[in-house]
Amino acid sequence: MRVVALVPGGIGDQILFFPTLDDLKRNYPEADIDVVVEPRSRGAYRVCRSVSETIPYDFKDRNSLADWGNILGTIRDREYDVALCLEKSWQVSLLLWMTGIPKRVGYSAVGTTFLTDSVPLKTEQYAAWMYHDLLQGLGISTPCPDLTINLPKQDIQWAEAEQKRLGINESGYILIDPGASQMSQDKGIDNIYPVRNWQQIIQECQQRQPDMPIVLVQGSEDIQFVSQLLQSSSHLKVTAPGDIGKLAATIAGANLILCTDSTPMHLAVAVQTYTIALFGPTDPKKLLPQSDRVLGIKSPTGKMADISPKEVLQKVWGG
Repeated sequence: MRVVALVPGGIGDQILFFPTLDDLKRNYPEADIDVVVEPRSRGAYRVCRSVSETIPYDFKDRNSLADWGNILGTIRDREYDVALCLEKSWQVSLLLWMTGIPKRVGYSAVGTTFLTDSVPLKTEQYAAWMYHDLLQGLGISTPCPDLTINLPKQDIQWAEAEQKRLGINESGYILIDPGASQMSQDKGIDNIYPVRNWQQIIQECQQRQPDMPIVLVQGSEDIQFVSQLLQSSSHLKVTAPGDIGKLAATIAGANLILCTDSTPMHLAVAVQTYTIALFGPTDPKKLLPQSDRVLGIKSPTGKMADISPKEVLQKVWGG
């Protein structure tokens, strides 16, 4: 059986779809599964064990007729048996109908005319469970499995070498990912915790546990943010993983990660690192599973800046 899944969105959306892909592969072990994914998110599949190939397509771009024709031809030429569609638009449902795929599964909210099977869209639940509901269209009604990833051996080795470079011994470390995404800022999404608040948290952690290393994750978009933190706090260590596999391996080695609503949060869930994640306007219940290893702190006002460092520290120390 050949399956194609159309999965729009960022890397976090892809990771949340992994349990669905893994469960599909478990039920159909001989199936070849491809995903149509936005170019910016293809890197997520470095740590996915169930996907054969990724096909780039920018769902949100102003695609020309030529772009539509190209993706239509690519999908049609591969003669898929099943399509799973997370994109909730009639245009994409029409595209799937035009490919001639015999079984096309999507949400009942939009575009059901062009689908062969539709499932209710239950947005109030954890997103991974919502995505997993699509498998009901294939007669799979088992509970959604836990989110897991497949860490490449070379990425684990890189993380171990990085710990040695940073002078981290077997005591472990606290990892902080500030998540200063330029894309979020451009879109007006409030998921950046202010530097001054991080400074307070870091300073108390260093005072209470001076022998516990604190490591900052520096992405390509938060160099300035990390630089500001380095200016105000001594003995901080900085790591810059080059891809999602190395980032996941770095998270797996941490005792605790403090982060915002971001890709590292989902990776931490997958590798079962203790996680405290900060949320502004977003509901943590939709992006975090029920687990004693994961805690979401939601702003009382919906603004990230209004999460008190004191409240975060109370959770860190178990108060």
